[in-house]
Amino acid sequence: MESTRTLKDKIFLVLKGLGMGAANKVPGVSGGVVAFVAGFYEEFIYSLKKINRKAFKLLINGRFRSFYHYVNGRFLSLLFSGMIVSYFSVSKILDYLIKYYELYVWSVFFGMIIGSIYYINKDFKAWNYRTKITLALGIMIGLSISFLSPATQNDNLWFVFFCGIISVSGMTLPGFSGSFILILLGNYVLLLVDSVNALYDTFWNIISGDFQFIYDPERLRMLQVLAVFTLGSITGLVTFSHLLSYILKHYKDITISAIIGFIIGSLGVVWPWKKTIFKLDPNGQLIFDSTGEKVVENYQRYLPHLNMETLYAIFYIILGILIVLFLEWYGQRTRRVKSK
Repeated sequence: MESTRTLKDKIFLVLKGLGMGAANKVPGVSGGVVAFVAGFYEEFIYSLKKINRKAFKLLINGRFRSFYHYVNGRFLSLLFSGMIVSYFSVSKILDYLIKYYELYVWSVFFGMIIGSIYYINKDFKAWNYRTKITLALGIMIGLSISFLSPATQNDNLWFVFFCGIISVSGMTLPGFSGSFILILLGNYVLLLVDSVNALYDTFWNIISGDFQFIYDPERLRMLQVLAVFTLGSITGLVTFSHLLSYILKHYKDITISAIIGFIIGSLGVVWPWKKTIFKLDPNGQLIFDSTGEKVVENYQRYLPHLNMETLYAIFYIILGILIVLFLEWYGQRTRRVKSK
């Protein structure tokens, strides 16, 4: 795989990682959908599956080059590099856009998911009673998740580890938003805002030669929470990848129909016309996170009125669909050029 990957392919792989990382942070959007539409989902799952007992033996024995090639290291390193950069750049831009242009951002994502459904479904010909039942179950599960009420924040390290395992479902299972699952578990702000900001601040403190943070118990606690969450995420990635690789190998048609169902169900989460419900304390006062932002509890969806704002939103939905169709066209064109 690596010998046929050109410099252009590698650059695009980093860009796909940027897209996947940004999607993972936005509640309701699944990074797995990006992987599926961009055409590297199966390679992603099978590469993660290679992180197994044999890989650890190679690592323990100091055979680092063999380990790197065995786990498709260049592919994973390029992809995860894009995700990490996205976490501290693209996702910050998305945070800003969602804050000031929420309706239009959700509209673009809504359109992209519609385009993704078309993309995955157009080449899927194995419709029968089993795949149709699986499709219906996937839709019901996806929709039911979108209407669950969130729990309260919990920084117990065992629960944080569990959140890490669950949150990566959005990377490995298209249609399942890991960040939205974290909202339901009550730990979105703790794990994707507060702890990440603590790491960001610590990074700049170290660069500037300021090590006073080692005397700040709250900062150290946030770094500990982030470390445990990361460990849980890695555990979840490896575990899910082994499970999904087995399912894809033995039950591919049923798996793809379930994925289509999950993605259709996720439209309920990214429905553009919704009012954000913020968390209140027992006295009815708004709760703010460590950055001064109001803590989101859930979303109240409604049907839009026909006005200019709605027309603009529809334009952005169409734009989202066209983005996916363009990516599909570009992918097919690239594959045709390589085959000549």
